[in-house]
Amino acid sequence: MFFIFGVNSDRKEIGSFGPVICGCCGRYGRYQVYMTYMCLSLFFIPVLKWGRKYYAETSCCQSLYELDPQAGRRLQRGEQTEIRPEELALIRRGGSSSGNAWQGWTDQPVVRYCPACGYETEEDFEYCPRCGRKLEKR
Repeated sequence: MFFIFGVNSDRKEIGSFGPVICGCCGRYGRYQVYMTYMCLSLFFIPVLKWGRKYYAETSCCQSLYELDPQAGRRLQRGEQTEIRPEELALIRRGGSSSGNAWQGWTDQPVVRYCPACGYETEEDFEYCPRCGRKLEKR
């Protein structure tokens, strides 16, 4: 008897919340909220999820915040529509703009991708966890 199992990371979109005034660029925007997690699958059926983290990305300058887990769960259940500043921790400051000219990112992570299967990750992998080929930097 043999078992087919796998572990992978996944992302689930929760929704868009706002409008808010961005703490990084000072413009109006919205928070795009999503959850990331690790998942154990047995025969391609998700069995166990762990490592849930909630993130909010601003629509104006793409600043990324980690959201308090309790606030993330409330948003996921639809109980709360307002995100308070004390529930956010800045991870990546987005570019500020003057008109349409973007001045660039600060602390932008390196994205690696697999030319064979298209897998993308910000992790420091050298080889693709899906197909085993060498990853390239984007």
